Amino acid sequence: MTTTEDHVEFVAELVRMLETRILDPLEILLASDEPLGPIRDRLRVEAEVWAAQLLGPDRERATLTAARLIGVLFPGDGPFDPPASWWRTALGRAVARTAAHPAAAVSFSTAGAMLGITRQGVHDLVRRGKLDRDPDGGVTTSSIRERLDRPQESIRATARSDHR
Repeated sequence: MTTTEDHVEFVAELVRMLETRILDPLEILLASDEPLGPIRDRLRVEAEVWAAQLLGPDRERATLTAARLIGVLFPGDGPFDPPASWWRTALGRAVARTAAHPAAAVSFSTAGAMLGITRQGVHDLVRRGKLDRDPDGGVTTSSIRERLDRPQESIRATARSDHR
């Protein structure tokens, strides 16, 4: 479940990325005094819509929106494989909740970044059976997504009962 604070943070981050990766290079290429104000305004409105889609309940729409944004903001010839630190960004957290990681399993450090906890925290969750270990040694992305799908109150209650 996302909060208004999550949404506001995500929109602000998305607008900054759009400006840095799309508008600034466009201004340089055009080398014109013509303002990009209308385009900038449109991207801000669209960022609100994309944030609502990514943080909303429709997982299929969220996944398609995530794919579109990642394709435009992080173009490349190979598969998208961001560093663990990317998963700590607002966009990374939104993608983790919806589309998850493109791989079936990730390293403990990437799992920690996706969950917002330390690598040791991931080890503890795997040891206690709260996350599934991949046969190749990582953590399954399906178990990470399941954990992210749980309401925060449920996770806190489980954590309290686990420590008794």
